[in-house]
Amino acid sequence: MRAMLVRTLRRAGYTVVEVEDGFELGDYVAMMRGHGGTLAPPDVIVSDVRMPGRTGLEALGRLRDQGIACPVLLLSAFADEETHAEALRLGARRLLDKPVDLDVLKAAVRDAVAHD
Repeated sequence: MRAMLVRTLRRAGYTVVEVEDGFELGDYVAMMRGHGGTLAPPDVIVSDVRMPGRTGLEALGRLRDQGIACPVLLLSAFADEETHAEALRLGARRLLDKPVDLDVLKAAVRDAVAHD
């Protein structure tokens, strides 16, 4: 699934940095400018809610705690009303239900980048 999303976004013209899980996302954030590293912050983060180790909601909470304000889009096949509400409370731009329509995903990324 991740490979298909990465391929779709690359074909749409986006530069994609792929990370394995919420822990690796935390490592990437640590390498960003302003957090001791040299990498530019991403324009948008697309993450699954259910990941090994750290959930997308936990990763989002940590990003916000560290002052990372870029838009975050979350994906979930298991999102109930509580998950949607928590995602929005933590500052997610959107929570998209899986299976996500690829045109909807591209539109959500385009909107997130345009409005940031």
